[in-house]
Amino acid sequence: MPAEAYKVEKHQYDVVIVGAGGAGLRVALGLAAAGLSVACVTKVFPTRSHTVAAQGGIAAALGNMGEDDWRYHFYDTVKGGDWLGDQDAIEYMCREAIPAVIELEHFGVPFSRTEDGHIYQRPFGGHTVRHGEALAQRSCAAADRTGHAILHTLYTQALKHKVKFFVEYFVTDLVTDPRTGDVAGALAINLTEGSVHFFRGHAVILATGGYGRTYFSSTSAHTCTGDGGGMALRAGVALQDLEFVQFHPTGIYGSGCLITEGVRGEGGYLTNADGERFMERYAPHVKDLASRDVVSRAITVEIREGRGVGEHKDHVLLNLAHLGSDTLHERLPGISETARIFAGVDVTKEPIPVLPTAHYCMGGIPTNMYGQVVQKVGSDNDHIMPGLFAIGEAACVSVHGANRLGTNSLLDLIVFGRAAAQRCAELIKPNTPFAGLPTDALDPALARLDKVRHAKGGTPTAQLREKMQRTMQNDAAVFRTAETLQQGCERIDAIYAQFEDVHVSDPSLIWNSDLIESFELDNLLVQAVGTMHSAAARPETRGAHARDDFPERDDVNWMKHTLVKVDDKGRCTLDYRPVHMQPLDDEVETIPPAKRVY
Repeated sequence: MPAEAYKVEKHQYDVVIVGAGGAGLRVALGLAAAGLSVACVTKVFPTRSHTVAAQGGIAAALGNMGEDDWRYHFYDTVKGGDWLGDQDAIEYMCREAIPAVIELEHFGVPFSRTEDGHIYQRPFGGHTVRHGEALAQRSCAAADRTGHAILHTLYTQALKHKVKFFVEYFVTDLVTDPRTGDVAGALAINLTEGSVHFFRGHAVILATGGYGRTYFSSTSAHTCTGDGGGMALRAGVALQDLEFVQFHPTGIYGSGCLITEGVRGEGGYLTNADGERFMERYAPHVKDLASRDVVSRAITVEIREGRGVGEHKDHVLLNLAHLGSDTLHERLPGISETARIFAGVDVTKEPIPVLPTAHYCMGGIPTNMYGQVVQKVGSDNDHIMPGLFAIGEAACVSVHGANRLGTNSLLDLIVFGRAAAQRCAELIKPNTPFAGLPTDALDPALARLDKVRHAKGGTPTAQLREKMQRTMQNDAAVFRTAETLQQGCERIDAIYAQFEDVHVSDPSLIWNSDLIESFELDNLLVQAVGTMHSAAARPETRGAHARDDFPERDDVNWMKHTLVKVDDKGRCTLDYRPVHMQPLDDEVETIPPAKRVY
């Protein structure tokens, strides 16, 4: 069917949001509260978004359970990100964390409580006070189901504010004005009816999550297919810092299901085949509560050196039994259930087998601290793209730098979702009329929809997806070398080229999982290519990007953000932009680079 033959239903809203996880819901209710009309377009029901899986907590220096200050949080986040994070954005996030979490409490988030009624806070890896002198209890938790509590609360708040949801709609592409290149809206398929829809907005906000499913072993839901990043790349937007993919040290061996860092915050610890608490060797001060990249590499070294557990000596053990059944029941009920279901382990009696697993994408669509997408244009490193926003894991405001601290992800969603809503409310007046679009504005998006829908090659989508995931797992994982990355570039380029031979068995638009998975694979592949080539071009070790052949950080040459564009042939163009070293407030001192030790 030619593109012009599609009957497209058209909608107009002040703002169109793609995605309804924590970031999408927070920005949606903020926009609606400001009087703007909002369409929230989501491929899954909002409370099934991946934010629901976040367990351990949300960071804020409330000081409910000991000394703390947002400046300590600021220092820890800069250090945790290995000095690749933008210090102005980090300052903004850490300062705003306190009112943002209190606001969540007022919205109705059922945080766990101390005996005197304050929000319960647990320690978390990399979070300290007085510049690393002692652990901070900074993670505001709702038992071990914090994401679940926040997501459900935000959804009810969004309903209260009359946000319009379009549930189980899959957005295939951004639509741009061919005269200016500005984003004008998004094209989507209604999966229930098979109809095609164009959502027009004065702003489009991408809140689509990360691209964790590029890897074979991942804590990410199967829906985490980087749809926003794929759309942005096809629209000519360069993505930032894709080489920095965090591996969570404690995914359940075999399934990859996440065991929160909060387990170690409550006193759980790792052991090797000799029963040794090996983290004392790698992080003598904070031990099991070092940052995630440090713990992941320590586990990998233990396995490489023959101290792994099990028949194949390919994992380690996470011990909780000593915490006692009462503590486990009160503070870690979800983990106890997850370990029983996915590892067959009773945590009151046995340790959990764990292995580092792909967990979080630090890179994404580059934005400023208000969610506006920025690009390098000539000498302007922070050129704002009119009408396009990105928030959450889909974005790279660069508060996480080269390695995200645990509990800063939920904070990222809330703080920058709120900031994006405030900026949109400043820029867009309710019911502002739309200028006309050229009649051919939808043609590129419709042509791609038609091409994928009628793809009749010889390669099934699932087969190509597994090739991609195994290549990423083998060649762009915890440790990297020039040899593995060069091999990875060749392999992932060949796999990308194979997408031209993909086979979609059924052209139907109604609940066609084969078709939707093909669109998702296209989004994943383009970011897998960008990740591998960005990693191959960075000859240093920084945060989650660990090079065996370049074991030291190189601040002279490489303290800069990678920008990558990937064209429709899979060819990469790399560029770089500087890290923002100057905080927002002149009274807040820049944190100069230092050796990152725990």
